[in-house]
Amino acid sequence: MAREDSVKCLRCLLYALNLLFWLMAVCVLGVAAWLRDYLNTVLTLTADTRLEEAAVLTYSPVVHPVIIAACCFLIIVAMVGYCGTLKCDLLLLSWYFGCLLVIFCVQLASGVWTYDEPAVQRADMISLKSRMPNYGLQRYQWLTHAWNAFQSEFKCCGVIYFTDWLEMTEMEWPPDSCCSNQYPGCARHAHYRDLSDLHQEGCGPKMYSFIRGTKQLQVLRFLGVSIGVAQILAMTLTLTLLWALYYDRKPPDPPAAIAPTDAAPAGATASDPHALCLGVVSDDAPKMGHLRPHEAWAGQSAQLNGHTQLEMEQLS
Repeated sequence: MAREDSVKCLRCLLYALNLLFWLMAVCVLGVAAWLRDYLNTVLTLTADTRLEEAAVLTYSPVVHPVIIAACCFLIIVAMVGYCGTLKCDLLLLSWYFGCLLVIFCVQLASGVWTYDEPAVQRADMISLKSRMPNYGLQRYQWLTHAWNAFQSEFKCCGVIYFTDWLEMTEMEWPPDSCCSNQYPGCARHAHYRDLSDLHQEGCGPKMYSFIRGTKQLQVLRFLGVSIGVAQILAMTLTLTLLWALYYDRKPPDPPAAIAPTDAAPAGATASDPHALCLGVVSDDAPKMGHLRPHEAWAGQSAQLNGHTQLEMEQLS
């Protein structure tokens, strides 16, 4: 019974871990997709500058295609692990352990290989001004869209202050994306009526904070470490479950094999892993299988003597 309880406990833990794998992998994919959208905007604004390289170094470990593919594969592996745990199948559990080991090694190698501290300073934010003169030009619509998206999302205007737009371009007022309450012509109205309607903080400090790392990036790093720890725990539990199910599988002893069928009731034996998995082990079935050889022979001899005496009485 103790062995059955341990198998049942191991299976419950593996069920919980596989569910945790699904949840964490989906969270990683969702947050990575959200960050990738902002990262594309930042890379557009920082093209051909030191800031671009710093942004890539910071975010490549979490949006790298290898990490994304590993998370997608982890969802499939978790389904296989669930099925293997449900059926207590040796092949599925072995395949599950091997895949978890491969995914763990790939994630660890990718994280170590791509991790690097970005060498960026606040003074480097001034290089963003070189991207401002092309704002609004017909052939630079992608740059215009990137500026508008960044200023609207991060609630900033210009690089240091909103007057950067007046200095670096021929515009008479900032873009409408600088307004706290955006509508067509809001920047012109704010420029001549009320400057408080414009975002007062520049985008340079916002860009610096983003490159150094956001809260979402910290969440992704925490999820990555959690997935690694959960994978180690799942591999340990899988090996333990395989050991509990298959470590003492032995063919039945010859005396027990030739025992009369009426001496052993139908039922699963204690050494059957599927019986342990389903919890249908019979209390009476394993008795003959676990007898010592001389005890088994003695029991059979007594039964044969009883049958012989019965036949002699009937003949007499």
